[in-house]
Amino acid sequence: MAADILRGKLGILAGGGDLPGLLIDACQATNREVFVVAFKGFANKKVLGDVAHAWTDLAAVGKTLKQLHKAECEQVVLAGPVGRPSLASLRPDLRGAKLLPRVVKAGGDDAALKVIIAELETEGFEVVGADDILSDLLAPPGAIGIMLPDHEQTVDIDRGIDAAMALGRADVGQAVVVQQGIVLGVEAAEGTDALIARCGALRMEGRGGVLVKLKKPGQERRADLPTIGAATISAVSDAGLSGLAVEAGGTLVLGLEKVAAKADERGVFVYGIPSHRLT
Repeated sequence: MAADILRGKLGILAGGGDLPGLLIDACQATNREVFVVAFKGFANKKVLGDVAHAWTDLAAVGKTLKQLHKAECEQVVLAGPVGRPSLASLRPDLRGAKLLPRVVKAGGDDAALKVIIAELETEGFEVVGADDILSDLLAPPGAIGIMLPDHEQTVDIDRGIDAAMALGRADVGQAVVVQQGIVLGVEAAEGTDALIARCGALRMEGRGGVLVKLKKPGQERRADLPTIGAATISAVSDAGLSGLAVEAGGTLVLGLEKVAAKADERGVFVYGIPSHRLT
């Protein structure tokens, strides 16, 4: 999306992690008005700073829409993980109770997010992606840091691409861990960090495997793009993996210089997979 299409007040639907804060910083740097709806139990109060915001329950859909309208937001962005809480823990309002069966019926995360985006659009909001605003955060092709995968690691990356693409087509997850050609684990509801930790306990003798993380084929880019940061590098290293590969142009890297520095410090590779290797 061209920069001149980014217009009006931006509403940020904030989950966890650092991404909501980076979007706030980008808006403030360009004097763009911004309003945040922060989801209880997920958003980090520290990243909100003094920006105008309101807290709400994840399933309080009517309240969220009302807050966005009251703040006169024109565009909306979904930012940061929220996970999938149990149905018993949700406290939907009337609008949320009407939407919830459609979200549940959708099944996978990407299908559910498409339902949510469509609901926002019916309210007149233009939904944009975090990468529309922070295009400089997209992973570049090639090495991020000084290390490159060798032949053995490249074979594992190729195996991981095949497995991750199959996983994504089923709308299950975005990441897999491969060691010596064997898929040690795939990401499901537990998320990438838990996958990494689990595979650390499953690793075989020899050099550690690799994490491969890709967006799902046909994924809605405006929500839940694969995301890594310095903490991801630490987790990969702590689990005894030798590196990770992500989709160039399709993965958000939160703090490219910090990620490169952490990879060099820990002695692991971070590699942006060029698009021609994914076709």
